[in-house]
Amino acid sequence: MADTVIMPKLGFDMAEGTLVRWVKPLGVGVSKGDVLAEIETDKATVEVESNFTGVMNQYLVEEGSVVPVNTPIAIIAAPGEQVDGAVAITHNAAPASSAAPQSAGGIHDLPVASGNKSSPGHNGSRIKASPLAKRVAEKSGISLDSILGTGPNGRIVRRDVEKVIQSISPASPIKPPVISAGSVSAPVRLPEPAAEEFIPSTDKVIPLTRLRSVIARRMVEAKQVPHFYLTHEYDMGPMMKLRKEINEMLSEEERLSVNDFIVRAVALTLRAFPNLNASFVSDGILPHSSVNIGVAVALDGGLMTVVIRNADQKPLRQISSEVKSLAEKARTGKMKPEDIEGSTFSISNLGMYDVQDFTAIINPPEAAILAVSSVRQTPVVVDGNLTVGTRMNATLSADHRITDGAEAALFMKKLADYLEKPVRLLI
Repeated sequence: MADTVIMPKLGFDMAEGTLVRWVKPLGVGVSKGDVLAEIETDKATVEVESNFTGVMNQYLVEEGSVVPVNTPIAIIAAPGEQVDGAVAITHNAAPASSAAPQSAGGIHDLPVASGNKSSPGHNGSRIKASPLAKRVAEKSGISLDSILGTGPNGRIVRRDVEKVIQSISPASPIKPPVISAGSVSAPVRLPEPAAEEFIPSTDKVIPLTRLRSVIARRMVEAKQVPHFYLTHEYDMGPMMKLRKEINEMLSEEERLSVNDFIVRAVALTLRAFPNLNASFVSDGILPHSSVNIGVAVALDGGLMTVVIRNADQKPLRQISSEVKSLAEKARTGKMKPEDIEGSTFSISNLGMYDVQDFTAIINPPEAAILAVSSVRQTPVVVDGNLTVGTRMNATLSADHRITDGAEAALFMKKLADYLEKPVRLLI
């Protein structure tokens, strides 16, 4: 019996993926673990692997198609087997290998995607519209579903909504609601008119890349989390000395970075603070049994978070090797789903850019992120004497729904036990 491969769900917020290209040709044998295709998700281009053995029998979607998760994308059958694609997708469907559980439910009710979109302003079930256009439409009671966008990449902008409003009632401008004097017990402030989207004629809108578009959406969503911030200054003198001594014994490729020490220090500290290694879910707080550290990697036009799994159980040299390997894969587009999903706490390090202090935005559904600044030489007072010290600022951004200031402050203090006494990181 033929087996159906479906678009895997590679992250908690993934709704669709773009099938970039088929890797396994039609009519060629397939074994479990073989790479079938490359798909582009919200975060990266990843390879998807087969869970079946047989022959690549049919492609159900074309290259370049935007495909909802759990949609059938290919059929793998026995050699010589004749398969009716419409029938095959109702049986034995399974996702390509992924790093996240699949949604419940049968796949036979799901449509087969094509490369065409329903309208220029739509992307699957998601409507592309500017925030201002959304506000104007909402105030006017206009649905965005039927509006044709004229902005970049079919994006719906304010003028598109206003054209629809004018076509409905050209002679009657929309007025703010009238509130009678007796209907309220306190003064009411009416909403201010929305600002115009002014684009000078000499300027040109640069369409967002897929990566930048995803970053923009994710950042807006992430800022809905109630953040609070704590900054701590760490004495990095002992660590810098230890790092220098260790690196003198290693080859250039094996040398440890400051970030490698920080990843291990954070992972060990999280063992004592389960609320900071947790997620906020609809019915409570979900502590994670594994400490998986997400490390932000800068890319051309954006950034990506790669994941060091079970970082609290790995020695410094292994952490260092994995960070280097994952960063290279991210920059060359060779990521696998497990490389970018499943982090439970993230670190954003801008120390190499001579940054003295900054705050980072939490990566949902994580509880916190640590923003690491540059290690610098600065005047300090030690035992009443002015001297030169080696210091580093780090700022914790935490989700106030999960943790509070006192607990976060204790976390930052405990982190100092590892950063300022780095020999403990070697044990």
